[in-house]
Amino acid sequence: MTDSERTTGGVVGKVVGKAKEALGGATANEDLAREGRLQQAQSETELQARQEAAEAQASEQDAAVRQRQAEVEGQRDQLRNEVAAEQREAQIERDRQQAEAAAAAQAEQERQAADQAETQARAQAERSVEGAEGSRVAAAEQANRLEREASAAERRAEQLDPNEENR
Repeated sequence: MTDSERTTGGVVGKVVGKAKEALGGATANEDLAREGRLQQAQSETELQARQEAAEAQASEQDAAVRQRQAEVEGQRDQLRNEVAAEQREAQIERDRQQAEAAAAAQAEQERQAADQAETQARAQAERSVEGAEGSRVAAAEQANRLEREASAAERRAEQLDPNEENR
């Protein structure tokens, strides 16, 4: 085989190489037999190279798939973290709203209790004022009554002893 010859590779080259080797062996043409063996070896090498290239390509694709899976998993983790953070923030907001509502309810209860205490204090003060007014009126009535009784007693005393005043 010369450098300018081009041999067929792959499966066809291997078959052609076997045929040349067989034909060279049958015709006692050692150059043809050697050319057949070389073509077979070259075809096997080419087939092996193609197979290794295909395996390398498959490995690269597997690596690319694994890398993409890792990226997707990283994105999934990031999304989970974001969702968890949003859920925590939402829970914090709900807790804040509940605390505000509880504080407002407590403030309203305290306001109502203060209003009730004020109403009771005013009612007690009114009762005290009414009681004091009643006592003042009773005292004034008693003073009037006592004055009337004193005037009546003076008149009786004067009637009994009209001269006592001149002494």
